[in-house]
Amino acid sequence: MTTSPQSRSMHGLVFASSVGTVIEWYDFFLYGSLAIFFAKMFYPPQDGVAATLISVATFATGFAVRPLGSLVFGHFGDRFGRKITFLTTLLIMGCSTAAIGFLPSYATAGYIAPVLLITLRIIQGLALGGEYGGAATYVAEHAPPHERGKWASYIQAMASGGFILSLAMVLGLRLGLGEAAFENWGWRLPFLVSIILVAVSFRIRLRLHESPVFVEMRESKQLSSSPVRDAFSIPGNARRIILFLFGVACAQAVTFYTAQFYALYFLESVLKVAFLPATLAVATGAFLGLPFFVVFGTLSDRIGRKKLSLTGMGVAVLAYLPLFMILRSAVHPTGIDFIPVALVVFTLVFIAAMIYGPYGAFIVESFPANVRYTSISIPYHIGNGIFGGFLPLISLSLVSQTGNVFAGLLYPILVCAIGFIVTLCFVPETLPRGRGEQREAISLSGATDRPAQSVL
Repeated sequence: MTTSPQSRSMHGLVFASSVGTVIEWYDFFLYGSLAIFFAKMFYPPQDGVAATLISVATFATGFAVRPLGSLVFGHFGDRFGRKITFLTTLLIMGCSTAAIGFLPSYATAGYIAPVLLITLRIIQGLALGGEYGGAATYVAEHAPPHERGKWASYIQAMASGGFILSLAMVLGLRLGLGEAAFENWGWRLPFLVSIILVAVSFRIRLRLHESPVFVEMRESKQLSSSPVRDAFSIPGNARRIILFLFGVACAQAVTFYTAQFYALYFLESVLKVAFLPATLAVATGAFLGLPFFVVFGTLSDRIGRKKLSLTGMGVAVLAYLPLFMILRSAVHPTGIDFIPVALVVFTLVFIAAMIYGPYGAFIVESFPANVRYTSISIPYHIGNGIFGGFLPLISLSLVSQTGNVFAGLLYPILVCAIGFIVTLCFVPETLPRGRGEQREAISLSGATDRPAQSVL
């Protein structure tokens, strides 16, 4: 079976884009993989529960500033180009991550240590606020319209890939160095190795050409001079941003972070499972679920983005409590039943992939090209930064306050239920119905008040 030149070109382009994406998510998720460990490394050790919650809150801090990063880098991405902007965010993320590897501990520097850590998490969050919008927009604006869901889904998959890579790096070092050496100095290595990963990724991305849609807008003088202002002043665009945020974006965020991080924290912090079996089981389940981001992205090119997203939200509402009950039943005083735990995590990732797989094409197709970087970054990073980033803190706090180990599930279930209603009633399908519409959808016209189906 021969591969078309266009398909070969897309493979190379997606590889170059997604390599940088996986490295940025690896950098950002390293702290999440070590949040329980960092509770005793960077915070006062007197109260273990308080230190854990503060450490998880520090994890959330990086998410809280992502909406601000989306505004800053969204402006630059729509004003000066997709390529230069996501090259910049890559460098900022790499430098701030490497700096964490040089930080002193609380035992050495006292409260200076957590202050420096929080500062670097804020810088990471700002950088990540510009990454997704650039990568998703760049890939989608190159992709053929009848395969946009497929190609854009690789960017979503790389977020999960970054999480798995961070877990694998931490797990490998803790096993290879031993717990004592890892606690003493080995924990710094995953952050320091980021320098090499970012350098390689930057070199690969540097070879990319600018998005053809952006080039056409620049040549025809259709670029926005103030993308943030225009994103909210173009007729109907502010409404699309808000509805997409409280519809697909918030549900995507909580399903993704329930599958990736809350499952890990639930095992380690709530059920008191040791680091090694908890991490191995979660990493295995996440790895098995990784291909389904692309599977569902590809499927969305056939049956639609909205239908798959609604299915994922509905399943999450109905299945979360039973899944976590299985998770609890698989934990015993002597250890865990590895296969059931890994299968539960796989199922959680599978559910998240139903929403997140089609997400890239869904959100890119929803907004006009001249404010697209900004328009997709705002709901994505508010959704992930606020609804998703604070999920571990909110859910663990609910468990701590109520004493009910399942109380933390109330938050993601409620958010998914709201997302389902908003998406069902107010968010339109963006998949073109026929070939003629697909050809029209890929063309750029400068109009900014057209329906969502024809803005790409």
